[in-house]
Amino acid sequence: MTTVPSAPNLAIFRSYASKLDPTTLPPSILLSHSDTCLTVFDSFPKSIFHLLVLPRIKPPLSAHHLADLRSLLRCEKSVAKEVLMNLNEEANTVKKMIEEEMMKKYKFKWEIWTGFRPISSMEHLHLHVLSADMYSPRMKLKKHYNSFHPGLGFFLHLKDVISWFDAEPSYYGRMAKLDRSQYEPLLKDDDLCCWRCDRAFGSMRKLKAHLQDEFDQLTKREKAKLERKRKRAEVPASSVQTPVGDDERSEKVARVTPSRDDDSAQR
Repeated sequence: MTTVPSAPNLAIFRSYASKLDPTTLPPSILLSHSDTCLTVFDSFPKSIFHLLVLPRIKPPLSAHHLADLRSLLRCEKSVAKEVLMNLNEEANTVKKMIEEEMMKKYKFKWEIWTGFRPISSMEHLHLHVLSADMYSPRMKLKKHYNSFHPGLGFFLHLKDVISWFDAEPSYYGRMAKLDRSQYEPLLKDDDLCCWRCDRAFGSMRKLKAHLQDEFDQLTKREKAKLERKRKRAEVPASSVQTPVGDDERSEKVARVTPSRDDDSAQR
């Protein structure tokens, strides 16, 4: 197990993406890789499941081209879209792995988001793949929550970014600028609203208690559905099967579930 530093290495993702052989990364960091991408565990997960998909640095693209989403969108459109489609393909594989772990641990699946934060302190483009709960000990600050709220406007869903390429050139040009003045105020939004029900809360403590209750209620509803299904099938509860993927792969994904609250670092 690697030790979490007191302050993040802002270029660490670039070092991962530069490796000719990603398998040299420890299993506590690397989940999987392909010829074009690699997937790593988020060291500060903001949901129960939270992983990052990074494009590998390979010619003709350099580290400069892949510094962040803004730099990628400055590239020729066909090149930029190809990178995004590669990330999308890898993210779909990762989502299936997360769903397997959801079924194994919770006996039901829930939504998974994929998207970018337009402003990031970490160097190198990375796609967030996180479960739709934002229920993690590492979700501590208003800026954390607002940056992943699916409807606030800061979190850019991958499917929306890809859709820009088929829009009018003027629209693509405007969106591709990723104007900081448009996005930065969203992180400072005074209202902390539940992404599920839009109820407003005056503090992160109250919001997190509500998010816990929301997830508990979701779990209760899904378990009730499973029980009704079991009764309809008239089989013992012990015979209900839950799909599980490859054991080794499932064990690796399981590590994204936060087990403790570490105040030693914030990202």
